Amino acid sequence: MFDQGQLKALREALEEWEATTLKDSLARQPERRDEFITTSSEPVNRLYTPLDIADLDYLQDIGLPGEYPYTRGIHPTMYRGRLWTKRMFAGFGTAEETNQRFKYLLEQGQTGLSIAFDLPTLMGYDTDAPEALGEFGKCGVAVSSLKDMEILLKDIPLDKVSTSMTINSPAAVIWAMYIATAEKQGVASDVLRGTTQNDILKEYIAQKEYIFPPEPSMRLVVDTIEYGTNHLPAWNTISISGYHIREAGSTAAQELAFTLADGIEYVRWAVERGLEIDDFAPRLSFFFNAHNDFFEEISKYRAARRIWAREMRDRFDAKQERSWLMRFHTQTAGVSLTAQQPENNIVRVAIQALAAILGGTQSLHTNSMDEALALPSEHAVTVALRTQQILAEESGVANTVDPLGGSFFVEKLTNEIEAQARDYFKRIEELGGVLPAINAGFFQREIQEAAYRYQREIDADDRSIVGVNAFQDEEPVKIPLLAMDPDGYQRQVGRLEALRSERDNAAVGQALDRLRIACEGTENTMPYILDAVRSYATLGEIIDVMRDVFGTYQEPSWL
Repeated sequence: MFDQGQLKALREALEEWEATTLKDSLARQPERRDEFITTSSEPVNRLYTPLDIADLDYLQDIGLPGEYPYTRGIHPTMYRGRLWTKRMFAGFGTAEETNQRFKYLLEQGQTGLSIAFDLPTLMGYDTDAPEALGEFGKCGVAVSSLKDMEILLKDIPLDKVSTSMTINSPAAVIWAMYIATAEKQGVASDVLRGTTQNDILKEYIAQKEYIFPPEPSMRLVVDTIEYGTNHLPAWNTISISGYHIREAGSTAAQELAFTLADGIEYVRWAVERGLEIDDFAPRLSFFFNAHNDFFEEISKYRAARRIWAREMRDRFDAKQERSWLMRFHTQTAGVSLTAQQPENNIVRVAIQALAAILGGTQSLHTNSMDEALALPSEHAVTVALRTQQILAEESGVANTVDPLGGSFFVEKLTNEIEAQARDYFKRIEELGGVLPAINAGFFQREIQEAAYRYQREIDADDRSIVGVNAFQDEEPVKIPLLAMDPDGYQRQVGRLEALRSERDNAAVGQALDRLRIACEGTENTMPYILDAVRSYATLGEIIDVMRDVFGTYQEPSWL
């Protein structure tokens, strides 16, 4: 990319600069520390020049936006043509409360829904199950049946809004409830737009919200990919998620490598099912974290697009360009938020959101300032949404495509992160693939070691967190916090009791029996899940059938 004569002259000039200008400056004013590092503890050089990217081939490695390998973005005009989707993650308490929050956010300018479910729902339990006691509505909305989903989406036109649902082990069941609710609104499945997270591999790796063992769980994921490919052409059947891997303490390179390795594994399973790569790959999407290190995060997104395009084209022989595109959602880093001085989180989130935008995200959630203390209040979530709107309308960052492309630092970081990711691919393959690596505890140990190193740097004051180990104060928290409806739990339990007494229980039993037979066989389970949902079988009843057939997963212990 650079003339060899010019590089030689630059190298000589750099050596002269280090021996004179830099040496004199350091004698007068030493640098603040001996070593500067990224959030991932990777060293950062003092200066980057063309010498750091001398081996790059511009067209092959950087290219042009909207063209392979998409390092500079998947669309030729990016945000000049269309801004990213502002999709604020929301959910708490009852379906009624969350429905009101959705309507409020849409009125404030949000452009897509994103549903957070409570822990019992995430683990496949009804609200009134003994295992769910004390967890109702605390980290999201409770959805135990089609009736709850109908209330959750009441008066929200599902033919006009796209919806993301953060659900994994019970993803097929919750997705079926969404499809059935749309049917009741008169909206056909083939016009529904949205995303089901549905990424079970990262649960074993990081978040631990699994139910079944990996093999039957992967079968259910492929069932949804196959069903969506045939019946919901505008739906993203899976959002392959690095977000939770990063929240567990991984580095940026680990987040990227483990997420893409998971994505490759889903593609393998779908191809082995007999699906054509170009039929389903365009509806795969990704979900990444936006952490504090501005340039590292931007470089991570650029490397992600480049790696995925090459893997889809060269490894899986995908022919359509849409199969090569990595489309991804970004959420700012919840793990970076502090309970101390919570207003500081507004600044953190703005920086993280800016990195996601400069990195080319397709949709974005900005965390609220109070999330280290409680679920977001209406005031806090409005500030978080306004942060995105200010970036879109006032900052100028949406006016040009990939404005940091060509930066010596950013291009070097992009190359380094890609190289680290590919090294992880090699190590995972040497272990036999993703599932054997999970069973061996490989991912878990790598993340654990990275998280421990990061915390040790904070404890040793080698890394400063404002308000925590730097610039502390003892002022009490003054921001208002969310208070949920104290009667919500009883209302939810009463609705479940009424549902079980009023529905056609014979039809429910028959639907569950048919589902059991499908689970015991090899048929796609989605049609049978849909039938059970339409009969108003509850989430817990459906998942219990699957537990009986598939068993449950207990993570091994590793020394």
